[in-house]
Amino acid sequence: MILEMKVPSPGESITEVEIATWLVKDGDYVEKDQAIAEVDSDKATLELPAEASGIITLKAEEGDAVAVGQVVCHIDTDGKPSGDAPAKVAAKDEPKVEEKKPEVKKEEPKAAAPTYASGTPSPAARKILDEKNIAPSEIKGTGKDGRVTKEDAINAVPSMGTPTGGNRGTNRTKLSMLRRKVAERLVSAKNETAMLTTFNEVNMTPINLVRNEYKDAFKAKHGGLGLGFMSFFTKAVTRALQLYPDVNSMIDGQEKISFDFCDISVAVSGPKGLMVPVVRNAENLTFRGVEAEIKRLAIKARDGQITVDDMTGGTFTISNGGVFGSMLSTPIINPPQSGILGMHNIIERPIAVNGKVEIHPMMYVALSYDHRIIDGRESVGFLVAVKEALENPVELLMNGDAKKALEL
Repeated sequence: MILEMKVPSPGESITEVEIATWLVKDGDYVEKDQAIAEVDSDKATLELPAEASGIITLKAEEGDAVAVGQVVCHIDTDGKPSGDAPAKVAAKDEPKVEEKKPEVKKEEPKAAAPTYASGTPSPAARKILDEKNIAPSEIKGTGKDGRVTKEDAINAVPSMGTPTGGNRGTNRTKLSMLRRKVAERLVSAKNETAMLTTFNEVNMTPINLVRNEYKDAFKAKHGGLGLGFMSFFTKAVTRALQLYPDVNSMIDGQEKISFDFCDISVAVSGPKGLMVPVVRNAENLTFRGVEAEIKRLAIKARDGQITVDDMTGGTFTISNGGVFGSMLSTPIINPPQSGILGMHNIIERPIAVNGKVEIHPMMYVALSYDHRIIDGRESVGFLVAVKEALENPVELLMNGDAKKALEL
């Protein structure tokens, strides 16, 4: 029986996908549920599993844009895997081992000794060339039969290289549907929002003290789960969003939509580029809950298993460029959201503490926001609230009891 495989709907509002990569070849035998292709939508890259076992016939090429519901391959369920190859190999005679005949060494002709006439510089010319670090082969001699004279060596100028002769190849590849959509959204965010960025810095010493004291116990208690920075930042952001609800809002035409929940989009790196899955109702999660959910989503993104539903929605975004070494940046808003917090790398710097200079691990943080809906007072107040919570995590994020907050 011939089974027609059609493109399933990756999610609501998606009508077209692109065949990114075929993972099998035409005529291969495939098993049911085996991944046979990767398809790009404008929101995610998804794997297409085989609906049955059999011989596959491809009906679309890599790079083709296909509509949801369109047939992309046939599977002949009566086809069987080829089992002849091993038998044929076994039936073949063993290869004969030929005896090696002793090699007869041929005497190579002796190279003629170089002479001045063949371009070898005279002793005086060689000394000058050695001082200039110039190879004799780079000099064209003007003496008899091409001899490199002392004058040639004196007048020689070291080669500085030329702009030709190197590799100047180019490679043109088509952008994936996901990358094209990301590009459109980024340009749209710059063109259609009144985006501004405000900055601050955070002393990370208090968080480091908490982590150093409890991270081992946290890991042992919660099945190897690490106590990272993202749980502190997520908790600090949800607290600040509740203090400044305009930052947790978005514009829809001539109306403002405000949310009484905090769905935090967290930018993570995947094999197909940056993914932004959503931690739902982050305001209700504990430190353990935030770490577990971020780990789950990061693993799905790494393994290419992230879904459109995982990335749909979100009321605010956190992006951590510090993991790549970024010191300071202006993150771009993730539409239709109105704000994004950028984290950066941690560097020890001298700061003034109670009138004295001390060395502390410091991080720059940046809030990019849509000025159409968020005023300067709210944006600066929000970022200061994040800073205050991170610099006093036990009191402001843990209700004065770190052990209880970490469920130890």
